[in-house]
Amino acid sequence: KVADTGVKWARIQSGWQRTERQKGVYDFDWIDSIVDNLLQRGVEPWVCLCYGNGLYSDDAKKIFGAVGCPPIFNDEQKNAWANYVKAFTEHFKDRIKFYEVWNEPDGDSCWKHGSNAKEYGEFVIATAKAVREVYPDAKIIGGSVFLYKLDFLNDAFLTGMGDYIDFITFHSYTHDETTVFEKVKGFRALIDKFNPNIGLIQGESGSQSRGGGHGALFEAGWTETAQAKQLARHTIADLMTEVLFSSYFSCVDMLEGLTGRVGDKSSYFDFGYFGILGAEFDENGYSCGNYYKKPSYYALQNIASVFANDFEKCELPILFQPDDSKWVMGRDLERTQIINGCFKRKSGEAMVYWYPTNILTTSFEGTIKFEVVTDRKKDFRIIDVMDGSIYKIPDELIKEVSNGAYVLEKIPIKDSPLIIEFGDFLEDADNE
Repeated sequence: KVADTGVKWARIQSGWQRTERQKGVYDFDWIDSIVDNLLQRGVEPWVCLCYGNGLYSDDAKKIFGAVGCPPIFNDEQKNAWANYVKAFTEHFKDRIKFYEVWNEPDGDSCWKHGSNAKEYGEFVIATAKAVREVYPDAKIIGGSVFLYKLDFLNDAFLTGMGDYIDFITFHSYTHDETTVFEKVKGFRALIDKFNPNIGLIQGESGSQSRGGGHGALFEAGWTETAQAKQLARHTIADLMTEVLFSSYFSCVDMLEGLTGRVGDKSSYFDFGYFGILGAEFDENGYSCGNYYKKPSYYALQNIASVFANDFEKCELPILFQPDDSKWVMGRDLERTQIINGCFKRKSGEAMVYWYPTNILTTSFEGTIKFEVVTDRKKDFRIIDVMDGSIYKIPDELIKEVSNGAYVLEKIPIKDSPLIIEFGDFLEDADNE
């Protein structure tokens, strides 16, 4: 079901404690099956190297999954981690290219003794050295930060971390995707102070599909429809920025497990309903059942289909010309009220746009009017990423005002992304 969405990347966690249950003995069979399955289905795995291991830490023995127990406090821990990282990299270097160091170290849930940027920066350097000792061409990822702040990443860079990594990942859990643009801009400027060759990856975003869960944004009044809109708006906002790729958390409903204690099920039965696939849970809290497809599944599938092949961000000659609209007994939306971005490929160009309402309180449909200059006159079409529908824009709504200049009026706009094609933007995607 995951592969059928058309996604090209999948983030997995390395599971140190699950892999090394006897000192110096590594069993990769469980994760081999995951990596090989993904690759066989055309999905490239990238790995988050984590978490702790009770063989080397008394604290890790007490924490469910050894979450947030970094091996940094004595030489035995440091050497064991380096040996594990080298063994992992050697085993997977022909299948995995991207290695991320830890998860959300800027929060106490994943750095249990208290978040510390200096510790993390030094940990990244040591881990990067271990990876590159056996795989010099590996892509090393640092950061994995989730707070809407710059100070942690700045202090981590001050350790010299920037000389050892290729990418920074950031996590972005929000109902307001307009913050994505500021976040990327801020991180980009900070990274450039240390190493402008470092790229950006959006490593986690997502929302719940119902109330009663745990994890990010759990207190809000989420529904499956609101989740699908959040996924669509955030994912396309990411594509409008410079990130290498955009990640959605997660593929399936599951335990959060960030604050659990060994032997206390109530402490880690903290179900998160982030999945594009809904699940049931067994007596141990593991996902099971039929894994039904939520509306967010189809939204992601449609986006992956439209952007399945190479494309570029671009600027198109478009000016919005709002006017009174009897269609909505009101007025077309102004440019300043709209989120929009443009893309191109050989076969055509496209504008993606939506009205950024508060998706937890408001549903919206309205109209826009704009002028575009394009030499790709063909049937202009609208694609709705929420359900995959494709609509031809009626000729009576298109007025050619000069050679290649067209005014389009009464064009629908929603609180979820719509895509207008100029030419046949989908042609290359269809070939994929």
